[in-house]
Amino acid sequence: MTITPDFSAASTAVTAAVAGYLLLGEPFAGRRMYGSLARRRDTEPRALVRYFGVLLAAWWALAALAVAALLLSPGAVAADFGLALPERPVYVVIALIVVGTVAVVSSRNFHDLARRGKNVPGLAPIAAMLPRTPEERRLAVAVAVTDGLCSELVYRGLLIAFGVGALGLDLYAAAALSVLAYTVAGWYQGRQGLLVFAVFGTVLAGLYLASGSLLLPVVVHVILSVRDLTLPAPTTLRAAPSA
Repeated sequence: MTITPDFSAASTAVTAAVAGYLLLGEPFAGRRMYGSLARRRDTEPRALVRYFGVLLAAWWALAALAVAALLLSPGAVAADFGLALPERPVYVVIALIVVGTVAVVSSRNFHDLARRGKNVPGLAPIAAMLPRTPEERRLAVAVAVTDGLCSELVYRGLLIAFGVGALGLDLYAAAALSVLAYTVAGWYQGRQGLLVFAVFGTVLAGLYLASGSLLLPVVVHVILSVRDLTLPAPTTLRAAPSA
């Protein structure tokens, strides 16, 4: 994969502001928001609906800024931001079949564990986000799809292009920077969240670099996010994490 984005001054300013927020603002805002949700989840019926609404608005705003950064740079093309077809479509199809199969099998297993009241791996850190009503379930799917689309455009497409085109970094160094920004976003889930986001971010960045397109990481991200956010919610939360 080779990209040669040429960022204009305006595009550099927009992207620098986004990168600064993702590195320094998002970890604290995300942790504060989730902590507030966890404390109110059992006492305010629409707490999760409002939380999902804020997430949707925030993600689409960041995605709009990523598109603005591309449009403000005449020397950059869509492919520099990962908006292109995969270089090896056959491998992409195989990868999606594998990931889809794993997601379906693991989803059934997780749902079975939850129905029997047993521990579901990775459930506790996101318990407050799990839907309990049809409206919450619909919003959870919308958030999962939005998360997959917008976060890949921002973290992989925009930040890697920014690292190469504006900061002069090697492609892999720029990818490492994007993984770092993605990792700290998991702080709202505690230390376990940081580790999970680091591993998942590395995998997604690797899929992007290997395929030359955001299509594969987007679909993988959406599949796994939908699986996780549609798990059965516990009746009550054990404890609200500290903000």
